[in-house]
Amino acid sequence: MNFDQILEALTIWVLPVIFAITLHEAAHGWVASKLGDPTARALGRITANPLKHIDLFGTVIVPLVLVTLGGFVFGWAKPVPVDARNFKKPIQHMAIVAAAGPISNLLMALFWALIMAFAINWLEPDQWLKRPLAMMAQAGVFINIVLMALNLLPLLPLDGGRVVAGFLSPQAAIKFMKIEPYGLIILLLLLFSGILGKILGPVISQIQTIVYSVIGL
Repeated sequence: MNFDQILEALTIWVLPVIFAITLHEAAHGWVASKLGDPTARALGRITANPLKHIDLFGTVIVPLVLVTLGGFVFGWAKPVPVDARNFKKPIQHMAIVAAAGPISNLLMALFWALIMAFAINWLEPDQWLKRPLAMMAQAGVFINIVLMALNLLPLLPLDGGRVVAGFLSPQAAIKFMKIEPYGLIILLLLLFSGILGKILGPVISQIQTIVYSVIGL
């Protein structure tokens, strides 16, 4: 990619990536607060302000490198602290808190699809904003679906792992949680072996089709 292409890619991807990651974390904190844990609220983490959630490496450096390389774009923010001891049903309520992140990404994907529909159907062909807005919206749909699908993998410490734990008996959940220290290693092995792409690729494609069809695109 030349400099102009890199600049265009960064312009298109920066807002969708930052808000996909940060609002995902804010959603965890908001639901945790509703279920009785004030930790995230006390730390000012229930906000759409990206500065409260940005992790320099995961939110900025990794996505920028992947965008410039033209690769599979993903990233992460600083995890929102949740104290499960404040929940009446710690394991079940942690599952609900975990599910809030992927759900927020689905809602954001639908939002960006609406923006795309606006750009395509309402802006005149000669409007300078039409193409960049449509491309940014397309990026927003894609990154949010990627994050949703990735986080729903039934593997700790991903959100999907927390959700699975919520459906297990307390004894089984405790045993399941013992794999968490190895979760990142397992995820990296799946990524570099190509298995992760084979698992998530069809899922991401199908969800994209559904999101666009819901909006009428």
